[in-house]
Amino acid sequence: MNVRRSILVSFYLGVILLALDVIMWFTDRTSALLLLCFVVFYFVVIAFLAAGESRHITNDLVSFATAYGQIQRTILRDLDVPYALLDTAGRVVWTDAAFDALTGNPHGTYRKSVTNLFPGVTVSKFPRLEDGEKDAELHISQNEKDFLVRLRALSIGNLHGETDIIESSGLGDTLIAMFLYDETAINLALNELDAQSVCVGLLYLDNYDEALESVEEVRRALLMALTDRKINKYFSSSDAICRSIEKDKYLLVMRKETVIELESQRFGILDDVKTVNIGNETAITISIGIGMNGLSYSQNYEFARRAIEVALGRGGDQAVVRTPDGTSYYGGKTQQIERNTRVKARVKAHALTEIITSRDKVFVMGHKMPDVDSFGAAVGVCAIARSLGKEAYIVVSELTQAVRGMVESYTENEYYEGDKIITGQKAIDMVTVNSAVVVVDVNKPSRTDCPELLHKSACIVVLDHHRQGTEVIEDATLSYVEPYASSACEMITEVLQYVDGVKINSREADCLYSGIVLDTDNFTSKTGVRTFEAAAYLKRCGADMIRVRKMFRDDPEEYRVKADTVAQAEIYRKYYAISVCSGESILDPTIIAAQAANELLDIKGVRASFILTRYSGKVYVSARSIDETNVQVIMEKVGGGGHINAAGAQFENISVEEAEGLIRRTIDEMIDSGELSQ
Repeated sequence: MNVRRSILVSFYLGVILLALDVIMWFTDRTSALLLLCFVVFYFVVIAFLAAGESRHITNDLVSFATAYGQIQRTILRDLDVPYALLDTAGRVVWTDAAFDALTGNPHGTYRKSVTNLFPGVTVSKFPRLEDGEKDAELHISQNEKDFLVRLRALSIGNLHGETDIIESSGLGDTLIAMFLYDETAINLALNELDAQSVCVGLLYLDNYDEALESVEEVRRALLMALTDRKINKYFSSSDAICRSIEKDKYLLVMRKETVIELESQRFGILDDVKTVNIGNETAITISIGIGMNGLSYSQNYEFARRAIEVALGRGGDQAVVRTPDGTSYYGGKTQQIERNTRVKARVKAHALTEIITSRDKVFVMGHKMPDVDSFGAAVGVCAIARSLGKEAYIVVSELTQAVRGMVESYTENEYYEGDKIITGQKAIDMVTVNSAVVVVDVNKPSRTDCPELLHKSACIVVLDHHRQGTEVIEDATLSYVEPYASSACEMITEVLQYVDGVKINSREADCLYSGIVLDTDNFTSKTGVRTFEAAAYLKRCGADMIRVRKMFRDDPEEYRVKADTVAQAEIYRKYYAISVCSGESILDPTIIAAQAANELLDIKGVRASFILTRYSGKVYVSARSIDETNVQVIMEKVGGGGHINAAGAQFENISVEEAEGLIRRTIDEMIDSGELSQ
């Protein structure tokens, strides 16, 4: 540009001289002729110089362009960052030396798909300019190294035809630039930092008082010393800090890598501590709650506190690890030990009395598709509210065939007032801020009869005998969850006995007694001393065994379906009975499925039974066991829950065959991992 400007300036000066020559022609022709000769000479010289410089400039430009292209090519080839150009089909168009060295192709002649080199880089992950995407990132691993891959879409038009850096044949208007950044060292440092992060745990002795009472007084100190030594030795061997904060509570501080190691061992201390025996009839069991991956130490402690509450709510003898992403369970395979003391029941009864007294209305609801235990427990709570002079309503959105007979019997008693059994929608319309919502026989908000009702009241009471899972009813004013109880009706019956002035009639006693009979399978399962004491109290209140038995009688079609379900059962992996209940011809196949699951346990060698049935567009699973298998843990694996010997699950948008396959795969995985014995 500067050369061109100089030539133009010289030309313009010649034009000015020529103009002056014209003016001088009219004044002094001799001088004008001399000036004209000078101007002609000037233009000749300018033309000669311009022609000569043009050749030199052209040569210099050609030399510069050649050198610049070579420098550009060399710089690109010698980049330290592995870099490649790809076409939109994923084929490698051009690579630099670092990319060739990484892929083991020193000659840079690779022209196949990049997916063959890096399986994680596929065409589907390329950015697309037509979709407004210019950049994309992904992480891959190659040859024991971690890489951050950055992809950028380049619109090149016809530029590739004007350069020799890439071959122009077969290319479109878009290229993909791929950069690879080695982040192996960074990931190693981050993983090491994560492994060294601090985790907080709490360890409780589940049955401290019961264990001490089962041994002679002179040996009690020795029993606790041996237990304390075994606990401290176990955690100190893993480089963890274990300190006693109360007589039956410990605080744990450890690294994350230690927690991962203990998880891989499935917390062997849970079984080791039971081996401490100096004549004590009751083996000591422990519960562990650990919090990790929190944003702060205090958050990890809060996770640990919630984890230990879940562990105790599930019956103890297990470890629970809580993180922001979820909760993991270990252990909990043994039957919970029944507490002989009723102190807790008396305390909860007093608290429940104060809550109901301070509220204007009480709404009692169980789980969806209520069973006899759920409805019977609701009847018991209504009896307490009636004795305290408060209005009480039972929320039942869908009345199942299983409880129709009980509902008819209950509504016939002299104390029943009309419209006390209402739907969930009506309860939502009636509830006020000063109302109490009592949830019985369920502790998962999504499984309650009307989950929306939980958000309409500031006072929520939970009374349940199922083990708690990850999903719980948060911020309950009163929570009484006892997994060792046989049924919710047993728990309500105990509470009834500590409420002053409460009286239940014979029909209400029938409802409560029916719930106990059903959940204990006629007092053969999950039955303890307190179960019979509750039954005796109900008998004194007028419960009639004959009326209860008539409630449970099957019609001929239901009996036939149950018999077919048992007959068609398959014994899977030697110990697990699986069958499908075809309930198209009956009103409530889930009840028949549960009964069939109980009957399959009478077959020699069967440790657990699983009955699947389709009802109301869902697939229901009833799981039962006696003592060798914890079906609640199995059902939790597939999204269900329940009790250690009686559990269940339900699936949506899935066929019975697919649900059965899921149950089989879950059993296989638990056997392979050692969670189930074979």
